Amino acid sequence: MKTAIVNLGTILTGDWRDPVADGDTIIMNGGTIDSVGTASSAQVSACDVVIDADGAIAVPGLIDSHVHITFGDYTPRQRTVGFLESYVHGGTTTSITASEVHVPGRPKDPEGVKALAVAAFKSFEHYRPGGMRVCAGSIILEPGLVEQDFAELARKGVWLAKAGFGAFPTPFDYAPMIGWAKQHGMITTVHTGGSSIPGSSGIWAEHLIAMQPHVSFHVNGGPIAMPDGDFTRLVNETSIALQLCTAGNLRTALMTAELLEKAGQFERLLIATDTPTGSGIMPLGMLYTISHLASLTKIPVEWAISAATGNNADVYRLNSGYLRAGRDADVVVIDACAGGSKDNALDALRNGDIAAVAAVVTDSVPRFVGRSRNTPAAIRNVRVAECKLPRDFSGAAH
Repeated sequence: MKTAIVNLGTILTGDWRDPVADGDTIIMNGGTIDSVGTASSAQVSACDVVIDADGAIAVPGLIDSHVHITFGDYTPRQRTVGFLESYVHGGTTTSITASEVHVPGRPKDPEGVKALAVAAFKSFEHYRPGGMRVCAGSIILEPGLVEQDFAELARKGVWLAKAGFGAFPTPFDYAPMIGWAKQHGMITTVHTGGSSIPGSSGIWAEHLIAMQPHVSFHVNGGPIAMPDGDFTRLVNETSIALQLCTAGNLRTALMTAELLEKAGQFERLLIATDTPTGSGIMPLGMLYTISHLASLTKIPVEWAISAATGNNADVYRLNSGYLRAGRDADVVVIDACAGGSKDNALDALRNGDIAAVAAVVTDSVPRFVGRSRNTPAAIRNVRVAECKLPRDFSGAAH
């Protein structure tokens, strides 16, 4: 499908160093972005679908890098079907598993955890609930795994490894396995903070420094945060990406963002939700954390959006997260909410409000245009101006 979004007021790139693109048009074709900026009338007319943004703002599709995937669009923790599709209506176009730890009766032996990771990875290879790309299948590190297991998993496509729920005497015992996973090209992630489920243990800065993973999961607490001094150590003594989660400690989330900004290392800041958990299901969680950073710190709102898009894409080696030619065609159109005090999405987020999600496109395909079922209506008339296909992209209203 070839899709154009025209009449955009602002295009945010997803790159905190160069956050705004020139122009008012994005053209997508066959799952990737053809061009960002300007386009001729002939280029627009050649599209199957043309979306008129009416001056609203385009951002890359949000990447939630901490979602508790199980199988299908279902969360047994909250006994809810359809939560991933609902997250699309909050602007999230990619979810990355935090490991399939919430699968009921999950195995804990080496063969079992390997089988679980492979099955989850394979299950979501071609399944896109609501149009969302789901990066599933993370090996949960448990005693008994050996280096050959990581080589086997990598050959089968598994590229994520998670420490924090294994039956090890101390968190330091994860370090060799983190090293093996990295040697075989996996992105390694570690639970950070107090224990989140019975039987797990707290993991602090000293453990992360010993392990050296790629990502410190929910560094602000999942949901219980580390001591304040540990945040300074992680910023100054490591290059680990620090993930902020909506279902965590707000005070330490703001502190982490300010520490990284002051250190000139904002690319290490990632935004995620850490849901569904005991904190519930949060379709607007990504937008809430963006608004928290933009309204409660001096961090520019464009940077906060980059922490939810381009920064995640870089750390997880994804082709999404940026509005640039050749990148995945995942685009969200946002605006100020009807009835609010601001007249554009960026000012609304700076004010502490969420943005209205007025359209979501993934893989070049409009998933809905005009009204999210999870946000108030936009103040602008974002609409399908032209459609050559026998389809309705209006989506489900309230």
